[in-house]
Amino acid sequence: MGLHREALSGRRGFTLLELVITLAVLAIAVGLAIPTIGRSTEAIRVRADVAGFSALLRHARERAIVTRKTQAVVVDTIARRVSLMAGGPDGQVRETRALPERLTVQAEPPPALVVRFEPQGGSSGGDFRLTSGGVVYRVRVDALTGRVRSSRE
Repeated sequence: MGLHREALSGRRGFTLLELVITLAVLAIAVGLAIPTIGRSTEAIRVRADVAGFSALLRHARERAIVTRKTQAVVVDTIARRVSLMAGGPDGQVRETRALPERLTVQAEPPPALVVRFEPQGGSSGGDFRLTSGGVVYRVRVDALTGRVRSSRE
């Protein structure tokens, strides 16, 4: 027993220098990881905004088919809102959603901020560019089928 006790008493804990170096390495690792987390958080927000925009377009197509009445999605970039109109662009407002402040919506060509969905499933077509920070998505509405697709650029 005496020999065992002497062996344990000769052991020492970590030195102050070892602890300081370990903490410095951890601080550098965290410092490098935080900007990456911030960028991925922004990408997730933009993806959610694009999903909401695309969902409204899909909803308008489904509504046109089910109700057998033309529906339109009108993007108002000045008032920063998107509206679903029953009966076409001059019809009754069924739903309005605000565009997030961080999101910029551009139509290609620029005057094409209205997409009409017909009861047979077709549409007037549309091509939108949604941008937030450095993240860019393209949302396209096929004129023949009315299908909505989004992709990151």
